[in-house]
Parts: sequence; structure tokens; C-alpha cells
Amino acid sequence: MEVSLKIPEGKQVIEKYGNGRFMVSDHYHEGSILVLPDLTESWSVQRFSEVSLKTLSSFVEKADEIEVLIIGCGAKGEFITPAFRNSLKEKGLIVDAMDTGAACRTYNVLLSEGRNVAAALIAVD
Repeated sequence: MEVSLKIPEGKQVIEKYGNGRFMVSDHYHEGSILVLPDLTESWSVQRFSEVSLKTLSSFVEKADEIEVLIIGCGAKGEFITPAFRNSLKEKGLIVDAMDTGAACRTYNVLLSEGRNVAAALIAVD
């Protein structure tokens, strides 16, 4: 069975990941990235332990535009502490964390459903 996602034109779709980079809407990005439906930018985070309110500040500023924030933790999923989850929620962000591959797929599915999704993706080798 073939499953194809209907991504609205002009939206940032994650096409490939690995070898320390991502392909988003036909453009390669080296290292970790932040993705919104209309924008992809570099992210200085290299490890999950570096994820904080400060490193997610660009999403905090746009929290009213984001339904869910997906964090791609790298090669394996990580646990978001209740305190950190609550601090993000207080800022208006609902967050879920998983390995980067699952985060890329989840972002694309939610985007295809017309959801206002964002992704903070740690690059994997």
C-alpha cells in the first residue's frame, strides 16, 4: 500500500535526515534545525541535555502560533522532566519528545493534517 501525504504548497516538509544534516523542502541544512511550517533555521543544540527554554526561545516567542512542538532528541528518545514540560506549558507550548527520525515523520504527518506544528531536531550521524 502506498501512503502519500498531502502537504500544502509552500510549507516546510522534512524529506531526509542523517549524516549530520537534514533536507527540508529541497534544501540541505547542516546540523540541528528548528522547523516551522513556513521557516527552517539552524539550531545550536547538539545534545538533548542542551535543550532549554533559552535554546527554544524562538518557539516560546511564537507559542500562540504552535499547537504542538516535537523535539527530535537524536538517535534515541529522551524523557522530558515534568518540571521542564510544565515550564514549556506555562509558556504556551505543548511538547512531545522522541528520536529524531520519529520526530521528522510525526512533524510531516501533523503538517499534512493542517496542524500548526513545530520541530526542534537534533542532527544524527
